[in-house]
Amino acid sequence: MGTGTWQLRTDDRFLLLYYITDRTQFSGSEAQRCRHLLVKVREVVAAGVDYIQLREKDLPGRQLEQLACEVVDTVRRSRSKTRVLLNSRTDVALAIGADGVNLRSRDISPLEVRRIWQAAGSTGEPVVAASCHSEEEVRSAKFAGADFAVFGPVFEKGGTAGVGITALRAACAHGIPVFALGGLTLENARSCLACGAAGVAGIRLFQRGDLEDIVRRLRH
Repeated sequence: MGTGTWQLRTDDRFLLLYYITDRTQFSGSEAQRCRHLLVKVREVVAAGVDYIQLREKDLPGRQLEQLACEVVDTVRRSRSKTRVLLNSRTDVALAIGADGVNLRSRDISPLEVRRIWQAAGSTGEPVVAASCHSEEEVRSAKFAGADFAVFGPVFEKGGTAGVGITALRAACAHGIPVFALGGLTLENARSCLACGAAGVAGIRLFQRGDLEDIVRRLRH
């Protein structure tokens, strides 16, 4: 992982899948929740999910690095094509051999990530995703050199109104692949593809239920 060139698959009939982790949704002690997360990672990889974003942003640096190392090792041993991205932490991503990072609007730019990657002597280009909440942010992410945007929330989630399908369609019109995020279900995911989205992203969508069945239904 983290080596060689890569290309985002953009077949307009194939929905790309982006799993965002949240170990706090699992029960038990901290150690048990981390073990649950690693089990979920194995399931995600076996089901053919394209990306895993490790988003455990409450973890201290050392614990995050340890968990990230275990996640990357799990994916490597599977010999799958699933790519692992770290939330914001380019330093941790480099240290544990992840494929790249997912950046928030207040993080360093995609260009700076690539400079850091090159300066560290890492072979290959990092995958750089950008979290976006508006059409303007998607446009900015494109010109800043992001590989794709994770856009949302599209649908209502937890009482928070989503930006809606019309906004998603507009965000998908700027020549950068867009993953729809927020309130995604089996029922509304296909409408995102119809709007031009390259894929869908989520936490609960992938952490709950029969994952193999969920992936199969999303892609058929």
